[in-house]
Amino acid sequence: MTLLWIVLFTLVGGTASASAAGALLLLPDRLRERLLPSLVSYAVGAMLAAAFLGLLPEAFEHPGATPSGITGMLLFGILLFFVLEKFVLWRHCHTDTCQAHGTPDQASTARPWRAAGSLVLIGDSVHNLIDGVLIAAAFLTDTRLGVLTGLAIVAHEIPQEIGDVAVLTHSGYSRAKAMTYNLLTNIPTLVGGVVGYFTLGPLQGALPYVLTLAAASFIYIAVADLIPDLHRRPEPAATAAQVLLIGAGIGTIMLSHLALEQWLH
Repeated sequence: MTLLWIVLFTLVGGTASASAAGALLLLPDRLRERLLPSLVSYAVGAMLAAAFLGLLPEAFEHPGATPSGITGMLLFGILLFFVLEKFVLWRHCHTDTCQAHGTPDQASTARPWRAAGSLVLIGDSVHNLIDGVLIAAAFLTDTRLGVLTGLAIVAHEIPQEIGDVAVLTHSGYSRAKAMTYNLLTNIPTLVGGVVGYFTLGPLQGALPYVLTLAAASFIYIAVADLIPDLHRRPEPAATAAQVLLIGAGIGTIMLSHLALEQWLH
């Protein structure tokens, strides 16, 4: 049953987020640009709530885990994702013009921008492979924790998929081909989930540290990747909307946790 949950969330979750992103890409550009900051704000709340209210408490309570070991792994994870981002393997795009991969105006020679499309595909595949392992670790610990982790990842994946497809289209891919390639980058999530199930199962002692690594990835993405995007709109009305949407993301995780607790028990 645990393997079925992992397969369901790694396969269907990735497909759902890619499909939702594809549907949003069909909207007029102005409307999509207005919706994206809201999706990013919501993702910030969902990811931080999953990290601090789900993953880290579970890691600290796991038998055999030590507080210093958990906090040390959290620090290591944040530094690890910083290094990965330096190699453009962890940076996701949330706008049509991504600072990490350049902008269309910088691509008068076309070659740098086309290279950005390849980097997006490689980065997504690596990121999704790791996400699959992290989802497996969460489900191996507790079904509720796995569902919460999967929901937080999907919340982030929708705005990320929109930005990544935009980079691919600017790189010379047709919109249909960009969406197809972007959908295929979700396959490593399934691979990572299945591999994680068979490798982490016998290594129960490693689970709290893998959960902490998942929390580190959520915290890093929210703080270093998503929140700086929100700071680009400092006006009071935008700030109030951001706070409300972050709260909605946190509330979704909390309510999901309560609903799953009632359902599974």
